[in-house]
Amino acid sequence: MGPVPKRVVTESRPRWELADIFRVHGPAYRRAHRLPLDQLKAMRAIEACRTAALGGHLDRCDSCGFEHPAYNSCRNRHCPKCPSLAQAQWLQRQQTELLPVGYFHMVFTLPHALNPIALTNMRPIIHMLFRAVAETLADFARTHLHGQLGFLAVLHTWDQTLGDHFHLHCLIPGGALSFDKNRWIRVRPRFLFHVRALSIVFRAKFLDHLGQAFQSGGLQFPGSTAPLADPAAFGQLCSSLRKKKWVVYAKRPFASPETVLDYLGRYTHRVAISNRRILNVDDQHVSFLYRDRKAPDRRKTMVLTTHEFIRRFLLHVLPRGLMRIRHYGFMANRYKAQNLARCRQLLTSVCTETPRSEPSACWNPERRRCPSCRTGLLLPIRTLPPELRDSS
Repeated sequence: MGPVPKRVVTESRPRWELADIFRVHGPAYRRAHRLPLDQLKAMRAIEACRTAALGGHLDRCDSCGFEHPAYNSCRNRHCPKCPSLAQAQWLQRQQTELLPVGYFHMVFTLPHALNPIALTNMRPIIHMLFRAVAETLADFARTHLHGQLGFLAVLHTWDQTLGDHFHLHCLIPGGALSFDKNRWIRVRPRFLFHVRALSIVFRAKFLDHLGQAFQSGGLQFPGSTAPLADPAAFGQLCSSLRKKKWVVYAKRPFASPETVLDYLGRYTHRVAISNRRILNVDDQHVSFLYRDRKAPDRRKTMVLTTHEFIRRFLLHVLPRGLMRIRHYGFMANRYKAQNLARCRQLLTSVCTETPRSEPSACWNPERRRCPSCRTGLLLPIRTLPPELRDSS
């Protein structure tokens, strides 16, 4: 019997992907718009992700001889296809850090009137947002609980229609560690702090930091924001923001540590839009699904021009080195291990569990199953070098 011929099998994937949009319409968009380096790099990485441009390896089935090229991922944090590996590895680490208490979920949102400044000063504004939220929660823990909170904060900059919407999701264990670290201070199972009071303090702290940045020259006002460079105009904006109600939202506490991990998996490594939400792409338009919380039928379809879709997506490309996930209080990275161990001692529920000795969450045997015969395993037989591609 002769050698088994090579066969081509199309892997299951969404009909359209963000990478398809960038490959087809990206060159024209880049010619028409002057883009920052971070956005250019993100576009290039997403276009090349899991293609011959990044190289990879050739797999062969150990049963039927089917051969299949497996190309490397770009590992860009804005790529819809790449978060799963980092997410699985990160969740494995978090599994050992959960405390045997209830967890609260709070969301702190910047008013949309600040969006023009935030988009042109993303790095300082995001640092202010993290700082104001951390200081607010620390103040409430000190005055109401007489201890130190620990929490995780995750930055999102988008809404369902890819508009700019700067907010922090905070995951907070239900209790505080006393300042002398000799006592765990319990809280009510369904109440942590009053959200209206939190919003007032959060507003004051953020606007104080914003004013200091303006006075020190730490903000830029290009394009349509140029009038705000005038102290009188900037002061008027801040005055109007002090009169607005800022949104702080408290979601229902999580029922168990397992639901906490489920939440973390869905939120921490999310990108602005997933490939499965993209419905159709043509020469002029992109249509995608979004969720409208105000409508009875929440699932709706939005149609944008291709250039507007790309523009909106690129709004959410973060500057290099800016961290989206940060830990505070007794969960701050420097002393987290010691503090969490102390918390478990004080809770009289010393965690004796060790991480499960199951296969790593980031390796799924079904991913290596041969798509042709469904019985053999795909094994790498040789490396595929990167191929040159058009740099337009």
